[in-house]
Amino acid sequence: MDEQTPGTPSDAPAPQGPTLFDWEFATDPYPAYAWLREHSPVHRTRLPSGVEAWLVTRYADARQALADQRLSKNPAHHAESAHAKGKTGIPGERKAELMTHLLNIDPPDHTRLRRLVSKAFTPRRVAEFTPRVQELTDHLIDGFAAKGEADLIHEFAFPLPIYAICEMLGVPREDQDDFRDWAGMMIRHGGGPRGGVARSVKQMRTYLGELIHRKRDDLGNDLISDLIRASDHGDHLTETEATAMAFILLFAGFETTVNLIGNGVHSLFMNPDQRALLQASLAAGESALLATGIEELLRYDGPVELATWRFATEPLTLGGQEVAAGDPVLVVLAAADRDPDRFADPDTLDLSRTDNQHLGYGHGIHYCLGAPLARLEGQTALATLLTRLPDLELAIPPQELRWRGGLIMRGLRTLPVRFTPRNT
Repeated sequence: MDEQTPGTPSDAPAPQGPTLFDWEFATDPYPAYAWLREHSPVHRTRLPSGVEAWLVTRYADARQALADQRLSKNPAHHAESAHAKGKTGIPGERKAELMTHLLNIDPPDHTRLRRLVSKAFTPRRVAEFTPRVQELTDHLIDGFAAKGEADLIHEFAFPLPIYAICEMLGVPREDQDDFRDWAGMMIRHGGGPRGGVARSVKQMRTYLGELIHRKRDDLGNDLISDLIRASDHGDHLTETEATAMAFILLFAGFETTVNLIGNGVHSLFMNPDQRALLQASLAAGESALLATGIEELLRYDGPVELATWRFATEPLTLGGQEVAAGDPVLVVLAAADRDPDRFADPDTLDLSRTDNQHLGYGHGIHYCLGAPLARLEGQTALATLLTRLPDLELAIPPQELRWRGGLIMRGLRTLPVRFTPRNT
């Protein structure tokens, strides 16, 4: 159900809008988003799930919406209670008692929990983890370097953040392959049947609850131990809260990085001039272009297409549209980050872009807590790939690549590559 375009006379036909959320759209959504920005920047539509929601596509409106306290993260504010039916949010999280995490709550609970979790998830901890991320990266490349070919999603971009976040959380190495299997189920079914995702969520929840219980008697130097220790003026995380927090750090911490690496490599393949500049910079031992380049890849074709659900707690006006209390609002980060009113030549990949306040990791109080780790993994992965496998190239025609369907994330199903085989 699409509403009339703002400013269109009531007796004039509204412009014919693009088709949203089909497979052609998933392959390249940017022309459709350009149309929405111009003709219907806050656009009411029926999603594939049947839920009706507002899509916010312009940068200025997106920043406003991401920081607007009248747009709640709590699904209880949804007028249709679609979350209870499994149509919004992470499949299975309600039944698994994983609702009390940062993506589903508002202040003051959000303020309290984020402050507690931030003590365990500090930039210092990420910096200390840098050598281990490099080791994991090299180990994964060692696994396929001699073959001369690989699927970069399943052999590299996917396992790297899974093993990294598992180690940060304190998941024993003998259990990490279980997490890889559960996460793989989420990746495979992310754009299709939600039952497979819900089963994986339940398995993760059961395991994390047991792991937290075990760690209470044997605290270590890891995130789950820090969550258990975390307190603020005597206000401790409950076991349910700690389990939900560990789950969302894992859930949000792996797929975004899978897509950052996969989309980033794909963007470099499609823009060989920018890739050549980056490889020359890395060969010269420089890091500045890598740092700005990761930010540009996040803006240009980032891992999170739409910000997670928000619900209006009262009537409000957004981009000239009247949004009713209880209406779902989805901020389209991918559209906002290509808004020509904010970014010069927005459809051009420019790794040296410095005026780049993109929204790839959100804005406001819900800004991604794991962004420093994702940036570290993205920079390490790209730099190591381009240095160790300098002639890396796509192994199939670009038009044969398939993108995963889904609402929130944007990523490739596979990324077949070839290169000169190298002994490790």
